Amino acid sequence: METTRTGATNETVERVKAGAHEAVERAADMTLRAADTLSERSGQVRDAQERLQEQIREYVRENPVTSLGIALGSGFILSRLMGHR
Repeated sequence: METTRTGATNETVERVKAGAHEAVERAADMTLRAADTLSERSGQVRDAQERLQEQIREYVRENPVTSLGIALGSGFILSRLMGHR
């Protein structure tokens, strides 16, 4: 009777170990896929940022007075919003 319990216990332990191993493999795979996706997205964001910076540079070169006015106005508004703290 004790041998049957020990065998059943060993079988249960092996099933739990196999299930845990499978869960760890799935988690590792999901983590790897998430890291790949994050890396791809960060590259896309970096490219978009570079394009936007270039567009802003071109606008400032073509419209220096307007750009200066926008900068001054933005600074004034921000200083008012921030107040004197």
